[in-house]
Amino acid sequence: MHEVVTRSVAEASKAVRVSDALSVSRATLYRLLAPVAPCDEDVELRDQIQRLALEWPAYGYRRITHQLHREGVRVNHKRVLRLMREDNLLVLRQKSFVRTTDSRHTWGRYPNIVPELTLSGINQLWVADITYIRLTREFVYLAVILDAFSRLCVGWALEHYLETELALSALRMALRERETAPGLVHHSDQGVQYASLDYTTLLKEQGIRISMSRRGRAYDNAKAESFIKTLKYEEVYLFEYETMTEARVRIKQFIEEVYNQKRLHSAIGYLPPAEFEQQLRQSTSA
Repeated sequence: MHEVVTRSVAEASKAVRVSDALSVSRATLYRLLAPVAPCDEDVELRDQIQRLALEWPAYGYRRITHQLHREGVRVNHKRVLRLMREDNLLVLRQKSFVRTTDSRHTWGRYPNIVPELTLSGINQLWVADITYIRLTREFVYLAVILDAFSRLCVGWALEHYLETELALSALRMALRERETAPGLVHHSDQGVQYASLDYTTLLKEQGIRISMSRRGRAYDNAKAESFIKTLKYEEVYLFEYETMTEARVRIKQFIEEVYNQKRLHSAIGYLPPAEFEQQLRQSTSA
């Protein structure tokens, strides 16, 4: 303790001599010599990352990095990963959802022809799938159809029932939204909804070739499975839908306004599907 006091007195005496030599007040000298807290260069970047993490709760560090790049922020993905880990913003995945496929039926099955395809544009391969959505007191069911090249959701339907009409509603929307051409392939699992006479007849009437995953091979339809996982993690798991009306409004908004128009997709160069298709059309016309 004595040594500390002695050192403090010596430093004070030195400050008096320096202030007299420089003709400045002692208060000014102490203020100039006071230690300055180091500036945290990550403060602004943390704010931007936290803003994006709130807007996109299921984004990992890679998508956050690409979104920052789109906003003009030049930052390395390793730095983003470090800051997100320090701020506990990394995404925690939930368990997989319940399967809704019933392939125990007597309808015809079609071979998987997707491995034979080399995609070069939109409307060459559509992928379809069905999942369940939990409401407060019941389950409802969602059928979706995606363009496999752009990942754009081109058709969807949400109903109380898990029947062929559910899948047909999504297909009819896709046919209204897109102009089909000979050679288009429709791929799905072997579920009864997709194998039914009504569904396969509509596909054939439109000149669409039919492809189905092998039984027990969910990864054969990986693009559709990936979309449903994204929908669950970034929309469904974040809210508790009370009614079908509420679920339909929110899911419609997510699919048509968020997923198609805004969400960055790693498989298409971290662009939203609609923007990717727009750039594709522009490059084709040019």
